[in-house]
Amino acid sequence: MGRRLVPLTLDNLSDLPQRCRSCVFWELDPVSGEAAVGAGTSQVEKESWISGVLLDWGSCGRVVYVDDQAVGFVLYAPPAYVPRSLAFPTSPVAADAVQLMTAWVMPGYQGQGLGRVIVQTVAKDLLRRGFRAIEAFGDARWKEPACVLPVDHLLAVGFKTVRPHPRHPRLRLELRTTLSWKEDVELALDRLLGAVQKEPALRPL
Repeated sequence: MGRRLVPLTLDNLSDLPQRCRSCVFWELDPVSGEAAVGAGTSQVEKESWISGVLLDWGSCGRVVYVDDQAVGFVLYAPPAYVPRSLAFPTSPVAADAVQLMTAWVMPGYQGQGLGRVIVQTVAKDLLRRGFRAIEAFGDARWKEPACVLPVDHLLAVGFKTVRPHPRHPRLRLELRTTLSWKEDVELALDRLLGAVQKEPALRPL
């Protein structure tokens, strides 16, 4: 299987699930978001947000492909670009961190380490760009795929709670702690992306 993680752009936005490419939960404040949904302009607003962040800040997401099929993605940006974050009871995101907004892995590809490798890829990108941490709001009562990631998933990939809350705690992953396992990240990426030809299959990390 050919596997690759590529930056999210307007060109491959259409490869995301329909509900995700037209979702503006994080990209707009609650009032503007409801207005966009009501007016049927949410997909245009999503494209505008991605375009603006790409121009102002740079890459803000990754799409995971297996045999040219999109099987996962992640979105992230500094909190200044994420209006919805201010509506959470555990806000604000720290000034030295980038917010992990949301992520998704197709059900048939879950449980194979993809979620961890996605986070490691984001960490590598942000380390290179001089950031200290990734922060995210979790959902402690998560029951089904949604815009807010389950707390258990965030804890499993290395995040730690920095501001507790019964529903939406804020969690943090210190990027400097990833320096010690950068070689492990490279190996994991090589295996995931098929660079190690002798071990082409996805394996739990």
